[in-house]
Amino acid sequence: MATVLFAGVLFGSIGCGAFIYGKKRASAAHMILGALLIGYPYFVSSLTSLIGIGLALTAALFLFKTT
Repeated sequence: MATVLFAGVLFGSIGCGAFIYGKKRASAAHMILGALLIGYPYFVSSLTSLIGIGLALTAALFLFKTT
């Protein structure tokens, strides 16, 4: 149970950073992905699903990297 909580906090923190970055750069993709990273741990309770979705959304942040 503690591992699920830690993973949720970790991906939520990454999402918060991505959202702030997207707001500063006016990047809708980063803001949406950041909001998804912040919110999805509330709906997922399985550790493997939590980590899988979190890694996929985090990888998507790098696909939409702006220069």
